[in-house]
Amino acid sequence: MSDLIQRFTGRTLNEWDQWYLEQKPDAIRDATERILEMLPVMRTAMDRIDRELVEKWVRDLVIVKTFIGLRFQEVVLKRGAELKGVDFRLATPEEEAMGVDGFIGDTPVSIKPSSYKAKSGLQEEIEVGIVYYEKKKDGIIVDYGDIL
Repeated sequence: MSDLIQRFTGRTLNEWDQWYLEQKPDAIRDATERILEMLPVMRTAMDRIDRELVEKWVRDLVIVKTFIGLRFQEVVLKRGAELKGVDFRLATPEEEAMGVDGFIGDTPVSIKPSSYKAKSGLQEEIEVGIVYYEKKKDGIIVDYGDIL
């Protein structure tokens, strides 16, 4: 799609609609068919969701992912503070409610996985600098951006 939009010279939604369907006259029908073919698979998957599966998922989210996320936050804050020569601290619950995960010196920061950048439609409004991290096999890569 990004290749097509780059070739599109129009300006309006109606122009895009007409141009796209000229370029790909069967695309909507073909995509609809593929989705309809997947519905039985999705229904089967939905029928397999039971209390035990949901409980395992919730446990993983609440226990494992929360623990790992909070530990990453602490490591990211600590290293940023070392690089800047200042102290760090985790945010209070009130500060967390405002999108702040912690402070590097007096600078409030939000700490997000690098995949967060691709979720622009889901992002909350964060009024502080964001530090991005990416998990690797041998550690994490941190982008402090303008924070440091």
